[in-house]
Amino acid sequence: MARAYIALGGNLGDPVAQMQTALTKLSEHPAIHQVRASRYYVTAPVGYDNQPDFYNAVAEVETTLAANELLDLMFELEFEGGRERLFANAPRTLDLDLLMYDQLVSSDPRMILPHPRMHLRAFVLVPLAELAPTLEMPGIGALTPWLAACQDQRIEARQPFFPLPIAS
Repeated sequence: MARAYIALGGNLGDPVAQMQTALTKLSEHPAIHQVRASRYYVTAPVGYDNQPDFYNAVAEVETTLAANELLDLMFELEFEGGRERLFANAPRTLDLDLLMYDQLVSSDPRMILPHPRMHLRAFVLVPLAELAPTLEMPGIGALTPWLAACQDQRIEARQPFFPLPIAS
């Protein structure tokens, strides 16, 4: 059984509903045995500013899927959620990023792990710390010092996703 962390986000349509749908589908997958989700947060866009604020969360999953299989499932859920890849940092209905898969380190261009910018983004670190405050990011270190470095990034906590159906 592997433990993985997935960032969820979106800023088009109803991003909260899209993230909830993705979490539900993850929890219903036969190879995913537990899903926990952070609250969701409202954050400013990064990279391309001329777009609406984002809604973000992080999920922790326990799975028997290999990392590449989990990534394929995430791409499928993005597609089902109406994701279009128009340009880098474009507005989107649903964005799922594999942040970590156990302590796997990968430089494969399709799946760089841990996610190469996760430690620089409050919209990842704050919800991740909600789920795993003592987490060590391979090759990066503990969350706490990186959280302090992101204090100037706007992030507003909203409601939790619970109750969330849990597949077993």
